[in-house]
Amino acid sequence: MKSKSRAKAKKTTRKIEEKIIERLLFASATVSVITTLAILGVLLFEAIGFFRQVSIIEFFTGTKWTPLIQPQHFGVIPLIWGTILVTIIALGVAAPVGLGSAIFLSEYAPDKLRRIVKPVLELLAGVPTVVYGYFALTFITPFLKQNVFPEMIVFNALSAGLVMGIMIIPMISSLSEDAMLAVPQSFREGAYALGARKHEVALRVVIPSALSGIVASFILAISRAIGETMIVSIAGGSTPRLTLNPLESIQTMTAYIAQISLGETPFGSLEYRTIFSVGLTLFLMTMAVNLFGQWVAKRYWKRY
Repeated sequence: MKSKSRAKAKKTTRKIEEKIIERLLFASATVSVITTLAILGVLLFEAIGFFRQVSIIEFFTGTKWTPLIQPQHFGVIPLIWGTILVTIIALGVAAPVGLGSAIFLSEYAPDKLRRIVKPVLELLAGVPTVVYGYFALTFITPFLKQNVFPEMIVFNALSAGLVMGIMIIPMISSLSEDAMLAVPQSFREGAYALGARKHEVALRVVIPSALSGIVASFILAISRAIGETMIVSIAGGSTPRLTLNPLESIQTMTAYIAQISLGETPFGSLEYRTIFSVGLTLFLMTMAVNLFGQWVAKRYWKRY
């Protein structure tokens, strides 16, 4: 009888613990959703006030962004293009290096070496972005100016993009490696049995099988690059312009928000509300990238 009562008490305790944990997890998810909706609500409220004074057509089609000087222009395309340009440069650095690192760690590196290299690589993710910004400004830019591009100016998109690419390498490398390690060993052994070489197994078997995870890592890295502030604020410059030349100064959406948020713009003014219109645009861009990433992940997702 005592053993039965103890067993019932344990079951009751477990049920109570499970309910508490379930409610705590639900509360955490609810807080996340409410926080996101609150941020979106603030952005929408302030942006509506901005668009009452500025045409939304001018905002999304104009090619001049000079809200702080006369005559004022509110075309956000230069800020969007600056963000895209830096992101493309960053992805051009991080995608091959990060994917190559993931292939090496998952397919070639011995277990002892992997345990050393992976934590060292992930240390890059822990470096403060302001350090990356000053690294780009005081090392990368002078190096490129002296040895490669003499015509480069101090603040430019190339240095900011290169250093941002270094920053997001661990994200692509770590997530891609995890996706590759999830591929069953039997796939590799089957390819070896058919006479495939190691690089052929990696490129033709492992990567296609882990494609959803690899693409997801790229999408997360793109979202991280789009939302980066300090690197582009320090090294990229503050000149919103439409240019294909990465050696020139540009301005991204996050850099502009940081500039206006310094407190010199009067609260409630039209210039102040540009923060929220640009922030809403940035929010929509990031959401679109994430939705596309989820679609791709579902499209190519495989269960093993």
